Amino acid sequence: MSAATDAREAGVRVEEVLDRLADTGDRRACAAAEELVRVLMDFYGAGLARIVERVGAGPLEPVLGDELVASLLSLHGLHPEDVAMRIGRALVAAGDAVEAVGFDAATGVLRVRPRAAAGGCGCGGGSDPDAVARALEDTLACFAPEVTEVLVEPAPAPDAPLLQIGVRPHSPVRVP
Repeated sequence: MSAATDAREAGVRVEEVLDRLADTGDRRACAAAEELVRVLMDFYGAGLARIVERVGAGPLEPVLGDELVASLLSLHGLHPEDVAMRIGRALVAAGDAVEAVGFDAATGVLRVRPRAAAGGCGCGGGSDPDAVARALEDTLACFAPEVTEVLVEPAPAPDAPLLQIGVRPHSPVRVP
């Protein structure tokens, strides 16, 4: 199970517990549980902030590529890298099969395209764009939660040399 799944699963489990509590009709207990979740989030966030502050971004480098660590730092707004760097990490972690074309911070849309295979046809290997987007979204949830949607563009056309066909110089022209 990936860290993205773990983080999402933990979030889902917290929501389920809060929903079960809300279903009891006890508003005071529900409010207390929600407050408890907020207090714990603040507490752990403050601890992570202190670690980042005291250690600094340099020594964190070995763990910044870890999905769980990246997810926690991003969740608390503490990740020392900008969104472009974190998107790059997510693309590498997801197999580096696509490259970022652009990210719109206002909408959260990340546009990607398959990397052109060296010596290949540039057709993208027949990958389903929806499957590529879904696979990438889990990894992006850890590294760059600012990305809310992934759009896969067609693969770039290969740079093929232009083949010119013409009459060979100094060859006699045959007329039937």
